[in-house]
Amino acid sequence: MSKLAKTIAVAAIFLFAFGMLLPAAASAGKVIKLHHLNKDDPFDNPTGAMATVFKSLVEAGTNGSITVQTFPNGQLGKDAAVTQQVKAGVIQSGIHSVGGFAATYPMMGVIDIPFAFPNISTTYAVFDGPFGKKLAADIEKKTGLKVLGFGDSGGFFNFTNSKRPIKTPADFKGLKIRTMGLDTHKTIISALGGQPAAIAWTEVYTALQTGVADGEMNPIPIIAFAKFNEVQKYLTLSGHLFAPYVWVMNKAFWDGLSDNEKSVVSYAARSAIVAGRGIARVIEASDRGLPALARDMEVNSLDPAAKRQFRDAAMPAVKKLITEKYGPEGVEMMNAFLSAIEESR
Repeated sequence: MSKLAKTIAVAAIFLFAFGMLLPAAASAGKVIKLHHLNKDDPFDNPTGAMATVFKSLVEAGTNGSITVQTFPNGQLGKDAAVTQQVKAGVIQSGIHSVGGFAATYPMMGVIDIPFAFPNISTTYAVFDGPFGKKLAADIEKKTGLKVLGFGDSGGFFNFTNSKRPIKTPADFKGLKIRTMGLDTHKTIISALGGQPAAIAWTEVYTALQTGVADGEMNPIPIIAFAKFNEVQKYLTLSGHLFAPYVWVMNKAFWDGLSDNEKSVVSYAARSAIVAGRGIARVIEASDRGLPALARDMEVNSLDPAAKRQFRDAAMPAVKKLITEKYGPEGVEMMNAFLSAIEESR
């Protein structure tokens, strides 16, 4: 064998070996890098279920032409910053909290009307129906992101605190309640007579433990996962807000999919959202949810008359804020939201 032939043979072997070492995704075609906020465990939390189901259905449905890589626990950065990564095409998709997504689409606040939903099934009808499509279209128009759907972050928000049972709005007087940094959430607390305190999620447990905040509001599964029962004594089943996950995809990546791939991705996302909702309800009702919290906390549920008192105190203030902050466009979206709830009743 000549020197040239040996050189070519060595180079070929090297290139073959190097190719074998490349990740499968590099040679499999299209890759969806998917951000979500929680553990990559389908039985642990809603986004874990969503990511797992989505990955399985997409990869199977496209015969491997699309590979899904999941990035759990917010490992790519803070939620608001990751939304910008999706817009820029650094990653292809993200399942975002409303708090994180509001930095990109501020008008998410129009869905923060307190005590608007009669039950959890109505939330699904509203966000899967014409209003959900209207909201998605507005998000796509203003952000350039493709909306895959609206997931369940754990159910309705409820109040916890370390001072006293909350049975009427008067019980909020003097209580410092942690909220997300959303004006609508702060307004709810202020309207009920409490003091809102915007505290980063990573600091909430310590804030409750040390008395920087007296209470907070979150869905039952999140209260349980965060072990707030260790630093909170009272749980009020108020069910006053529903904050969906907003699932988006980079628009250029979406446009680059074939018609069949788009069909598979859309179907997979819808199925994943249903799976996430189911996991949220199971966790809420199981020993990892309300029954476990009830062992350590005093739990009370607001009856219809009490809910009317809370709604009458908080709803007008939030509507006023939306009107002033978002103008006629926000009022139109808010009214469409409330009409969708009434129609779904």
